[in-house]
Amino acid sequence: MKEEKNKKENLEEIEIEVPIVGEQKKNKRENKKQIKKQKKEQKKEKKKKSKVRKVIKWILLILLIAVVAYGCYFGYRVYKNGGGLSGFLATAVGHDENTLKDLDRINVLILGESGVGDGYKLTDSIMIASYNPKTQEAALLSIPRDTYVGKRNKNTASQNYLASYKMNAVYRNGTNIPETIECVSNLTGLDLQYYLLVDTDAVIELVDAIGGVTFNVPIDMDYDDPTQDLHIHLKAGEQLIDGEKAEQLLRFRHNNDGTSYPDEYGDNDIGRMRTQREFIQETMKQLLKVENIFKITELIDIVSNNVKTNLDFNVLKDYVPYAVNFNTENLKTGTLPGVSEKCNGVWIYTADEEKTEIMVEDLFSDEEIIPEEEVANVIGGNTVTGKNGTKNITIELLNGSGVTTNLTRAAEKLQEAGFQVKKTGKSSTTMSKTTIINRTNQTESVEKEIKTELGVGSIQEGENNANVDFTIIIGKDYK
Repeated sequence: MKEEKNKKENLEEIEIEVPIVGEQKKNKRENKKQIKKQKKEQKKEKKKKSKVRKVIKWILLILLIAVVAYGCYFGYRVYKNGGGLSGFLATAVGHDENTLKDLDRINVLILGESGVGDGYKLTDSIMIASYNPKTQEAALLSIPRDTYVGKRNKNTASQNYLASYKMNAVYRNGTNIPETIECVSNLTGLDLQYYLLVDTDAVIELVDAIGGVTFNVPIDMDYDDPTQDLHIHLKAGEQLIDGEKAEQLLRFRHNNDGTSYPDEYGDNDIGRMRTQREFIQETMKQLLKVENIFKITELIDIVSNNVKTNLDFNVLKDYVPYAVNFNTENLKTGTLPGVSEKCNGVWIYTADEEKTEIMVEDLFSDEEIIPEEEVANVIGGNTVTGKNGTKNITIELLNGSGVTTNLTRAAEKLQEAGFQVKKTGKSSTTMSKTTIINRTNQTESVEKEIKTELGVGSIQEGENNANVDFTIIIGKDYK
């Protein structure tokens, strides 16, 4: 009985163990399936990620190729636009190699405004500024503030009329800019369309923003005008001019004791205008330095707060890329030719019409300058050694006669006489008389020799700003 009972218990244990083993096997199979499935999914995920990575790689590669291609294209455009900073800026604003060819000389009337008390302002600084991006030449012509621009005869006009039609009076506190532009256009023969009205504060802030300007003050300056809160105290000599000193320098005409610039420099207004032009030239040199280009935002703010103009931004942006290459040595300057005289008890400045025409032609004509190395081609050969040897006198020869062959004949004559014709060009307008402009104070005998070789020519003194000793404008009288 006992044995049967044990057998029975053993059978029950076996029966219990069998289902447990079966369940484990089943679980194992399920686990294997699950693992297989997971591996499959992992492989799938890996493939998917690999595909995504490949797609990303291709996208990045395409983008890289596009960037490199655009960079190459942009670089090529920069190269075609002249390279360097100028080429970069030209390309950035959408220019191509033909844009420059279509840009004309731009002329702008600059009016410097300063207060005389009770909120009333006059324009004591009047200039025409000009820039030709094709030839990289620029000009500044100063117009004396007392220049008479009335239509009535100066000798019979009333005192009130004479005083009202001095150039700075026409301005009438900034309310009459269109008539001011019209008067200057009639005076010079230039078709002026644009103006810049510059407040004194702009000069102060601009000069301070660029770290001051090193300038050689021509004389001791000592002047006080309490009514304008103007106090000028500067010592002669080279020094760093900050904004405050710049205002003093640019507004000075004469000292408290009545003395002014020496006659050879230019007395009173003439001297002041010369100082203004020379200071502007030095300021431009400083302004065009690379470190100041990075201050462009600050400079734009100064201009926008202190300058009024009718110049459109779209016009300006076309000139900026080329202006960064401008060399201030290519800046020609001058003062409107004329005389100060007293008419009916009123001091006025009367422009010399003939000399004004010559100066305007010299400063603002769109002559096509031929570089020194190409001059030989113009006169049909190499530089000629003159009958008396080669002189150390350089000449810029401009043809204003309207006859093409006159340029060649005049150049040959001057070369044969031993003069060095460094530049030749064709003026945009015809001149009635040949003019010989002595720029470097050459002797009277040299002037006469040039005149003898040409057979015609009136001699004039000019400023030393064209990198030559003489500028000769051939007129219709040249035969």
